[in-house]
Amino acid sequence: MSRAISTENAPAAIGPYVQGVDLGSMIITSGQIPVDPKTGGVSEDVAAQTRQSLENVKAVVEASGLKASDIVKTTVFVKDLNDFAIVNAAYEAFFTENDAPFPARSCVEVARLPKDVKIEIEAIALRR
Repeated sequence: MSRAISTENAPAAIGPYVQGVDLGSMIITSGQIPVDPKTGGVSEDVAAQTRQSLENVKAVVEASGLKASDIVKTTVFVKDLNDFAIVNAAYEAFFTENDAPFPARSCVEVARLPKDVKIEIEAIALRR
């Protein structure tokens, strides 16, 4: 049985989908773009966008009762793979600051993302 996850601490879905799904032992988030859920704003800086996307992922995971250290897989979609080093640094800082092991990860360049942001991140977390 699955349950939709909804939190005001991450941006509302901008289409016919939910922020995440709780499958009991596994949490799957929808892709989180770097929209600040309080202001609706988006930074132009790719490092700040990476951080906000990760904070949004974390908010969805926490809404299910888990934490960043329970994330086991992420998929990172970037508009420009030339930003890879900057994204990597922000990504590493986020997991280090949250005392979380680095999850498995895929990173791919895409032609375009919603709201023309530079990054979108989705995650899978496990309830142990």
